[in-house]
Amino acid sequence: MATTPHRPAQRRSRDPRQTSYDFLADISVACPRCRQGAKVLPVVGDPEPGHRPFFAPRRLICRHCGLAKAHTSRQLILPHGTGRGMTDPYFGLPLLLQTETRHGWLWAYSPAHLTLIHNYVAASLRERAPWYDTRKKMTLLARLPAWIKHAKNRDEVLHAIDRIRAQLIAP
Repeated sequence: MATTPHRPAQRRSRDPRQTSYDFLADISVACPRCRQGAKVLPVVGDPEPGHRPFFAPRRLICRHCGLAKAHTSRQLILPHGTGRGMTDPYFGLPLLLQTETRHGWLWAYSPAHLTLIHNYVAASLRERAPWYDTRKKMTLLARLPAWIKHAKNRDEVLHAIDRIRAQLIAP
């Protein structure tokens, strides 16, 4: 399709069928000691047989102050909603990639998660998975709050994503 000078090319987004569990391997959090960016990562090694990867032991690592903590509990708390700031499911620390908007909190576990949300919001054509695909019904994009999905809020949400990205770049 040729584009005219008056009409920009349509941005297209296809649902990659990912859930929030797909982003638990690398979570950006605020370090409890220095408040700089830290990571919650799976402990390197073979997981025990029969366990799901998101229940594997985790480690909090801060490269700024050297803090390292282990999380070996098999319990994780997945927060939901956008009425307040979000925390990671393992240590309960505030996520680094979040900001408040007039509609609620916009948050992401990692830069990859944030990029997925950005590409979806920026797209004027959003494609769902086909109706006959019976794998994952409620994907991460399908579960986004309505205020993030509304086209009338597109500029505000993209501006919030830019604010979050600016936090990553700032020293």
